Amino acid sequence: MNGLIANFPHNGVVTVNRVILKDGYSVDDLQERVATLCENVKTYHSDTGFVGGFVCLNKGDVSNEGSTVGQAVESALKGKEALIVTFWNTFEDHERSHRSDTFQPLFAQVLELCENGNEEIAYEMLWSGKAYDEEQAKAAREAKARYQVA
Repeated sequence: MNGLIANFPHNGVVTVNRVILKDGYSVDDLQERVATLCENVKTYHSDTGFVGGFVCLNKGDVSNEGSTVGQAVESALKGKEALIVTFWNTFEDHERSHRSDTFQPLFAQVLELCENGNEEIAYEMLWSGKAYDEEQAKAAREAKARYQVA
């Protein structure tokens, strides 16, 4: 199932940038610079391999149900760490976009507020999917109950 990002190919590439804000910069600064950068990518690369993306901010909560490293109650990077995640047809499409003259000056402005510099990791998509709607969830539970081998 590959329905999380519409039109994302089964063998597409996901890139992840981890940004930690320098002291003196705000989330508003980050949002403004990243929005400008993302608009550029959408404008100039939607027809050359860009499929979509999102930016998310560390809200501070640490899942004690999903973590295996103690019982932390709040991330030290709350409100300072963001992930910029983009989806591409190929890694080559991504690299070509970053070499463009319109991209580089905007990218430099984002890097100015990064405490951690930048390392962008590319991942191959293995799975993605949307939640079931209510009817699908009911049918899935019924099928499990009926056919699942203990």
